[in-house]
Parts: sequence; C-alpha cells; structure tokens
Amino acid sequence: MTTDAAEGFALYIHWPFCLSKCPYCDFNSHVRETIDESRWRDALLRELDHVASLTPGQDIVSIFFGGGTPSLMAPATVAALLDRIAHHWTLDPGIEITLEANPTSVETARLAEIRAAGVNRVSLGVQALEDSALKFLGRGHNAEEALKAVHTAARLFDRYSFDLIYGRPGQTPAEWTNELRRAMSHISDHLSVYQLTLEPGTPFHALWRRGKLDPLGEEAAATLFDATQEVLEAASLPAYEISNHAVPGAESQHNLVYWRYGDYAGIGPGAHGRMKIDGTRFATQRIRNPEKWLTQVEARGDGGEEPEALDGDTQLAEIMLMGLRLAEGVSESRLRAVCGHNFDSAFQGSRLDALIRNDLVVRTGDSIRTTAAGRLRLDAVIAHLLN
Repeated sequence: MTTDAAEGFALYIHWPFCLSKCPYCDFNSHVRETIDESRWRDALLRELDHVASLTPGQDIVSIFFGGGTPSLMAPATVAALLDRIAHHWTLDPGIEITLEANPTSVETARLAEIRAAGVNRVSLGVQALEDSALKFLGRGHNAEEALKAVHTAARLFDRYSFDLIYGRPGQTPAEWTNELRRAMSHISDHLSVYQLTLEPGTPFHALWRRGKLDPLGEEAAATLFDATQEVLEAASLPAYEISNHAVPGAESQHNLVYWRYGDYAGIGPGAHGRMKIDGTRFATQRIRNPEKWLTQVEARGDGGEEPEALDGDTQLAEIMLMGLRLAEGVSESRLRAVCGHNFDSAFQGSRLDALIRNDLVVRTGDSIRTTAAGRLRLDAVIAHLLN
C-alpha cells in the first residue's frame, strides 16, 4: 500500500463511550454503566495490528483520539495504543497527537497523565462560556470548570484548542460577539466554532419536530457567522476551514489530512478511512455498534465492513466536498493526482464560470476556492459543480 507522501498518513482512534449523551450530538457515542476497559484496549490493539499489516512503511503525521469521550480512557490505555503505533510505523518528527477531552473536573485531573502517555495536543469540548447555555446544551460542566480545564491544558501542553457552539436559540450577535471576545483571552493558537444544527435522531431534532425548540433562522445564523469571521480575523485567527480558526501555521494537522484528501485509517467502532491499496483508493468503515464491533474484532482481528473501491467520480466529489471547506481551496494538480481530472474536464467549464461570475468561487493560478459568500452556500456550490 502507498500513500501521498505530500500529505503523510494519519490514524483516527474512536472511543465510543460518554458519561451522558448531549441532546445535539449525532456522533457514534454511547452511554454504558460499566465497560471492561482491558477488553476494549486489547480489541483496539488488535485492529491496529490488522491495519498495520496493510500499511507497512508509512510515515505517521497525525494521531487523533476522538469519540465519544476519549478522555474517559485510562491514560495507560492511551500509552499502550501509542506504543503499538510506534512499533508498527515510523512517526514523523513533528507528529501531532491529539486527544479530545471534556472539561469536567474528573477528566481535567487526568490531563497530566494523558500528557505523560505521549499526547502532545488536546482539544477541549468547552462549547459555551455561559452556564445557562451549557445547561441547555446538556453539558456536564459549568463555565468555571471549562476555563479551569483550558488553563490546565495551557500549562501541560504545547498546543491546545477548544470548541464553541453558536447559533443557539435566541442568541444575538452582541451576545455571541461578547462570548467570542471573552474566549480570546483563554485560547492559544486554535479555536473551533460550530453552528448548532438539529440532526435527525437527536433529542433536539425531536423537540423541534414537536414545536418545542425554535432554532435560529438562516439569516440570523449567517449574521452570527459573519460576526465570527470579523472577531477572529481581528484576533489573528482567520478561518482556515469553515469551522476552524488558527494562527497561520498552527492549523490542526489531522484536519488538514482529511480536508486535503490525504490517506488515513480509522480504528474503533464506526471509524472510517480513506486508503490507497495497490493503486486503488478505498473507503473503509468499521462496524458502528460498539458491542458488534468488539465481537468481530475478537473473532477475526478486524471490526471492519467490506472496503469500497472508489471510482474517479466519487473521488472527484469527495475531494471537492472536503477541499472547498478550506480557505486554500483545491489545487488542480492535486485533483489531477487523485482522480485524473483538471477543472475544465471535471466541471465542463461553464459550471465553474457561473460560480465565478456570481462571486461564489475564485480561481487563482492552480487553485479554486470559495469566497465568503460561497462558504455560506457550500452545499449549493458543490451541487452546481458536480451535477
């Protein structure tokens, strides 16, 4: 198996358990009263062994522990997984090893051990800096605990980030701007800001269907998006992706592997990957149900479903969907390397020209990228290009 040397190879490890399920969350996360962590650790190690057998000689540029709530893992489990990765692959000298953590007092107390296990970057699920908003979002911490966790992360890690959610019902531009400015005094070089969405299957979506939750309208949400860009650009944290802001040079390496359509493997329940095997790019998907995944790994060493070979049209759609989220956009040379297309052959010229005329896309040299207006209408831009 080979990968794009320019992008490196990344690993995503999924820990599917949470203490409670947030009402907005549609991730593959589950609440269990008890788990046998040693059994889960052994299964994750076995699946790492399986993936390693398919990907010898790779240079790992990023490892990301996501979930669920991976900060609920014992630090010894994190250390065992990192040791196994180092045994199988070469670690890039500048490797980024990120773990997502909730800022509860219990999990904050584990951060020093997580750092000692080898994690060098932490991403904290702060979500809001107002207690009333945190209660609405179903979070298990208050604003004071959140800021304490941020300060602990700043002391222990060279790099850290945290998340905020905006677009909450009734939220005004002034309130959001004040919350962002308050956040500025606590961040380092990276901040993720996500608009609240009502995903099917979540409690929030059910409340909306019953008329008990009134989300912000499209125009109000766009106003908050514009306010976000203004505040964070003024603070030297421009958006490098629609929802992620960083000081130039401090972008999340793992994010960039995804959005530049690099190669990565997913480990754990529901994790997905994109990998090239013998010249063919495959989509990989692990069994989503945690217990079914565990049973299959214990039976055969791999919790994956059948890999899907990706044809050129699918890869074209995926690289544009991912790459146009980035401020840098998509380069024609990268498009050609991935699926053999140039912009004119992929989009029949006129479709791209129409987007350029309407100030939704800019073409500069080798690349195309969305404008601010285009990022607000990204789904429509992608649909116009590809259909």
